[in-house]
Amino acid sequence: MGDSPTRLLVEALRGEGFDSGLNLQIFEAEYNQIERQVFDPDSELYNYAPEIVILFFSVHKLLSKYNKLNPAEQSTFASEQLSDFKEITKKIEDRINTKIIFFNFPEINDYVFGNYGNKTDRSFIFQLRKLNYELMCFAQTTSSFFICDLSSIQNQIGKEHFFHPAIYAQTEITISPDLLPVVAKNTVDIIGAGYGKFKKCLILDLDNILWGGVVGDDGISGIQLGFLGIGKVFTELQEWIKKLKDRGIILTVCSKNEENTAKEPFEKHPDMVLNLDDIAVFIANWNSKADNIQQIQQILNIGFDSMVFLDDNPVERSIVRENFPEITVPELPDDPACYLEFLYALNLFETCNYSETDTNRTIQYQIEAKRIENRRTFVSENDFLQSLSMTSHIESFNTFNIPRVAQLSQRTNQFNLRLVRYTEAELEKMSGNKDFCTFAFTLKDKFGDNGLICAVVLKKEDEQTLFIDTWIMSCRVFNRGMETFTLNTIAAFAIENNYRFLKGEYIPGSKNELVKELFKSSGFKEVSDFWILDCNSYIGKDCFISKI
Repeated sequence: MGDSPTRLLVEALRGEGFDSGLNLQIFEAEYNQIERQVFDPDSELYNYAPEIVILFFSVHKLLSKYNKLNPAEQSTFASEQLSDFKEITKKIEDRINTKIIFFNFPEINDYVFGNYGNKTDRSFIFQLRKLNYELMCFAQTTSSFFICDLSSIQNQIGKEHFFHPAIYAQTEITISPDLLPVVAKNTVDIIGAGYGKFKKCLILDLDNILWGGVVGDDGISGIQLGFLGIGKVFTELQEWIKKLKDRGIILTVCSKNEENTAKEPFEKHPDMVLNLDDIAVFIANWNSKADNIQQIQQILNIGFDSMVFLDDNPVERSIVRENFPEITVPELPDDPACYLEFLYALNLFETCNYSETDTNRTIQYQIEAKRIENRRTFVSENDFLQSLSMTSHIESFNTFNIPRVAQLSQRTNQFNLRLVRYTEAELEKMSGNKDFCTFAFTLKDKFGDNGLICAVVLKKEDEQTLFIDTWIMSCRVFNRGMETFTLNTIAAFAIENNYRFLKGEYIPGSKNELVKELFKSSGFKEVSDFWILDCNSYIGKDCFISKI
């Protein structure tokens, strides 16, 4: 819904959605009908009941509204506008269960005050920047509200390319048609992240990526790194990569090199920003990079489509693309000085949530690599599982675990039986609703703590039946018996609370075939399109996980 023409944007969204594997069904409101659609309970918006609402307010109309105010009113303009936007958001959320993507405002400086506009709250640029800031604060406290950052896009592209006065004068279109694919891609990135389409892992070559030169030839003292000359480029790239790791992106190394030589800069170079503790999987040998990436994927147990591969060598990039077309392989510029700005513009690591547990992800995957190595010493799978001394803590959804459960819901693709995704706000409503029973499972073993790795939502369907609305589990704990432990837990809960049946549903997707046979192998009987377990006859299966 927009207060300026949106037809071309709709077509751009469809195209970008198609390229991202999303078949977007789009209702477009009539021109400048946002308020009518939102405040009329019988509007087309509410009849359509979308999963996502996109709101696009023109900054030029915002300026026109500002210009009609007297000076005293202009000084409170941002606050008044924010109040209106909050009211629109609340009205939508009260009537439909949806996520909202709000386009923030690219900057217009009318220079009425010149540069002094940054010192007075009566200038439009002051109010506009304040409004964009307040929108960020609102998004921070409203889990269903997301911002598509038009302001940053205009900064990257330049206003002369983002906005064409002649086109605007004739059509009121405020975004150049040439730039609509960029805006649409950023919007689709947000949508995709909410449906589990996002990048989890960055695979790094070393020479001429993390430092200039070839460490095997130039030696540790000969590589370019630091804050002088071209070395600054690689240092700043490492700083960006370090921030990605701290945000929860898994860092791995895939290099053609001797392992000791490849690790030496991490261990000894004084200007290295990254260290070996930042790397979840480090592979350096003379094997094919395709083979090594295959090994990285097996250790991490994540999809190839959640990986990004950075390599300065176009031949290596081509080989990886040919072997793993799902992996994102940026075509890096020839000049390393351009790497960072090029990568910024790609927006490779969109996310729709963040929790403090993300900062521990590298440690968790490093520990997983140790488990895999330890597994090779056992002949029997059961002996290995028993040796792990696994324990799980179970609790209902609460203020502390809901952010992680929401993240698990939106990120989990493989062990996700119904592919249902919930925001924090939706989970909070469930946790206070007596018609839902919620379970959050942690898993810990002798190697370390995996944190919250499984969640179940049961919905009371009738006096005898609990419907498994959600059953999701992190790929990090596959093949540890967690699914058996979970079923034992919810079946016992059903019996204890006088429910006889658990009702399950499997909705197939592109990535969750792993759990296609889960209900059948667990003793459920197929009835129409659902699976039914008689808990009275269910005998809990053995597993090597203890409840704490």
